Amino acid sequence: MREVSLEIPAGEVTALLGPNGAGKSTLVLAVGGVLKPLSGSVRLDGTVLSGRRPEKIRGLGLAIVPEGRRLLPELTVEDNLKIATYTLPRGDAARARERALEMFPELEKRLGQNGRSLSGGEQQMVVLAQALVTSPRYVVIDELSLGLAPVVLNRLLPTIRSLAQDGIGVLLIEQFATVALALANRAHIMEGGTIRYSGTAEELRQKPDLLSAAYLLRGSTAEDGAGLPAGLQTPAP
Repeated sequence: MREVSLEIPAGEVTALLGPNGAGKSTLVLAVGGVLKPLSGSVRLDGTVLSGRRPEKIRGLGLAIVPEGRRLLPELTVEDNLKIATYTLPRGDAARARERALEMFPELEKRLGQNGRSLSGGEQQMVVLAQALVTSPRYVVIDELSLGLAPVVLNRLLPTIRSLAQDGIGVLLIEQFATVALALANRAHIMEGGTIRYSGTAEELRQKPDLLSAAYLLRGSTAEDGAGLPAGLQTPAP
């Protein structure tokens, strides 16, 4: 990546779009402390995050939901939630667990099941719950829809919008551009490790040729990343 500059406002959803190999997931790893930038910095409300360990970054108020639903598959849902709250005082951890189950009541009946036995949608709910139980100020979500059926994605999309309505800043990296743009206030397009467009989501919704051009730079079609899976309903902006 080079010359990448992004600002994630609190209380808004910001979309990061681009073809496979554009550098989006590398950016997530750098923001989350897994990779160290060679230059530049990552800041959270003025606090420099660059060089800090992932758990320290999480403690400062930035939660990462990585691509691929990386929960602990051999542990139960209950234990996955406990691990996410282990740094909290007991009372706060209990309240955080309650909030997670209020957000995803489907998990209530799955608390004793191990992660491996859950459906893809349920696994995504666990990973989202793990990120949100510590009440972060900012959340980065990498490929929310990956491998999910449209009915499951329709269930999760309102949750993402509600985060922004609660004042949380959300960076949504999404393969289906139409989904991301229906949720987002602002949008960026990345190609070749560089930001090629920064502006409003509304502009991209009104000028799809801008998005198509970014995908065509990689020799693909805009539909490869910008289309909608059959049966998906995008929430009204």
